Amino acid sequence: MKTFAIVGAGWRSEFYIRLGQLLPEYFELIGVVVRNSDRAADLRADYGVATFDSFTALLQYSKPDFIVIAVSWLSNPEVVQEVASLGIPILCETPPAPNVDSLRNLWKSLDAPELVQVAEQYLLLPGQAARLTAVKSGLIGQPTSVEVSSTHGYHAVSIMRGILQSGFEPTVVNAQTFTAPLVDPLSRDGWSKNLQELERNTTIATLDFGGGRSGLYNFVDNQWHNQLRHRRIVIRGSSGEIVDDTLVALKEGPAIVKSKFERYQLGHDLNLDGFDTANISLDGKVIYANPFVGLRLMDEEIAICSMMLKMKNWLDGKGDAPYSLAEASQDQLISLAIDESIETGKRVETTREIWAN
Repeated sequence: MKTFAIVGAGWRSEFYIRLGQLLPEYFELIGVVVRNSDRAADLRADYGVATFDSFTALLQYSKPDFIVIAVSWLSNPEVVQEVASLGIPILCETPPAPNVDSLRNLWKSLDAPELVQVAEQYLLLPGQAARLTAVKSGLIGQPTSVEVSSTHGYHAVSIMRGILQSGFEPTVVNAQTFTAPLVDPLSRDGWSKNLQELERNTTIATLDFGGGRSGLYNFVDNQWHNQLRHRRIVIRGSSGEIVDDTLVALKEGPAIVKSKFERYQLGHDLNLDGFDTANISLDGKVIYANPFVGLRLMDEEIAICSMMLKMKNWLDGKGDAPYSLAEASQDQLISLAIDESIETGKRVETTREIWAN
């Protein structure tokens, strides 16, 4: 078991509170550091957690095995530096810093940057994890390009880089936005009363990672929540392709074959085992198994729990580091290059940064 504490009291913090409490065999939540007294009272009432108004108060009570930092972009570097100076391992929310200068300054300020891990969990979502396993198994040959149309910025970049195994070399970015009408019925707060067509931006960017590897970024404002837009991923390889849940590949024979990623979902019809994802299979073989069957988690929660479990295993010396600050900094660097290309109307090429070493 590992003890942990949380810094921050936003909606992301509540994920870690809930999920930590669902996994008592793995984790014990010591408490939450939150300076706003009203918000602290809400968390105590809603979750029964202890709250502290400072790190000093937390550490006087108990020193956790690791700390989850879930604060604003602007606040994150300062909080990471403060916790890291105490020698406590960190799992911080994305992105690690808001701009390129602050990314560099954060890295240079840390004596042990390897202690800072980042909760970039998108490749731990069940569907993405299954696709990544298929790619690593060589089912479509060498991966050469990834198109992501589902999530924004650094998250999309992390999916591309993870699948392509792109490192820290310079990346060339060309981006443009287009504005068009779209009904936007849902947000994080639920259904909107305004079902009129609204002007929404679509950002399209090409990313040249070098070595024949490329990415296509396509994101519509609020695409996370707007169910009127499909989520789409296309992974192209030297001998096949994955489009969403369909795989096409070259087999010996020779023959072109198609396969489907099939999700086995509990709780349908007369299945009384609870509504839950059990596994994802490909060609009749389980390619992904939900490690948290019985908790009835949505995909995002499965991914966050998986990240937390990776953190525990790493601290126990039983697994690789979850997601390094260097990788997350590279994701954010390229995401910022997309923004810069939009603002300037020009192509942007990133440089090899200090975390690449």
